[in-house]
Amino acid sequence: MSDRPIPLDEYPIHQAPLSMRQVATSDRNAYDRCIFHVLDHTGRALLIAGLGVYPNTGVIDAYATLRLGDRLHAVRASDALTDDRLALTVGPLTITVEEPLHRLRLTCDPDPADPDGLSYDLTWTASFPAAWEPHHTQHRGGRLILEGRRFVQAGTCTGTLRAAGEQLTVTPGEWTGTRDRSWGVRPIPGEDGGRAAAESPTEGFHWIWCPVRFDDRFVMVILQEDADGHRTLNEALLVRDGAPDRQLGWPYADISYRPGTRHPERAVLHLTDPGRKPLELTAEILTSSPLALGAGYPPADDWQHGTWQGRGWTDRRVYDLSDPTAHRLAAYGVTDHAARFTLDGRTGYGIFEHGSFGRHDPSGFTGYDSVAPDRNRRPGEAAR
Repeated sequence: MSDRPIPLDEYPIHQAPLSMRQVATSDRNAYDRCIFHVLDHTGRALLIAGLGVYPNTGVIDAYATLRLGDRLHAVRASDALTDDRLALTVGPLTITVEEPLHRLRLTCDPDPADPDGLSYDLTWTASFPAAWEPHHTQHRGGRLILEGRRFVQAGTCTGTLRAAGEQLTVTPGEWTGTRDRSWGVRPIPGEDGGRAAAESPTEGFHWIWCPVRFDDRFVMVILQEDADGHRTLNEALLVRDGAPDRQLGWPYADISYRPGTRHPERAVLHLTDPGRKPLELTAEILTSSPLALGAGYPPADDWQHGTWQGRGWTDRRVYDLSDPTAHRLAAYGVTDHAARFTLDGRTGYGIFEHGSFGRHDPSGFTGYDSVAPDRNRRPGEAAR
């Protein structure tokens, strides 16, 4: 690679005395990526698609997964990062920013060898302004291993999806779209965790990330807790056009898990309006897609984000989700659940993203092998 300016250097957008080819950190784990969710309101289909750039490892990659029935159709692609940072294309997967913060086009070209495989052409249109999420940090020992700046947005989608010989028409009244953009530093596989990883293993991690679109408002809830239930990330926000954003208190979650698992079937997020009135955001799970299958999130054992796969790598596969014991690692990763939500008499749709691993005292989970009992108890009712 020659040491010359790149096209982005023409614009007054620099944040450091560096070329836009470079990021202002030498950390190999620097990243810049996005994720989209497109779900139908019956729970029949859930598309998850994303693209990421890893400038210090020289990698660009993308993925798409479609949950349709008991099958998860996946397309993944990876390549060498070039100087054209506005070209958001990897193999058959492309994201086109048609109008920043408002309209984006998502495409996945069909496989010439398998025309019945996953492909799509979708236009994602924002319904509400993008909202910042809390500054996200995480340490291992004395080292900062995760620091991310993120925003979230909800909208509608139009277009077509194809998979398994079926064509689905995506319409605004029957489908909802959400998305998240983040950048910063986040662990990429392949690095020795050192003494901190060996001597200070994570006892437990509990996570909820919940963007919900209603016709007249957007609600975002985030909570992250450690094994003791100590809150390390927190947000509950109401977004409406033409009105100030409103914080909705300190959220608490009651989750009803499927017996013998940590798979949520229903949840109630307890919020508070600015007048201190209690609010209940209720989630009914429609369908689910584990991010460790197809989408490249840990602890995936076939491909993870940011890893070098060689030039021009593309992989297509279908996962069978009918047997819950067939993909045991997926239970130790985050799962995105398409859900129907209710709030103050309104019905909305969005994502209930959840991961709970190891000990979590408020839920009654005692370790990594602990699951919900045959008769669920409410969080906070664990023996003390």
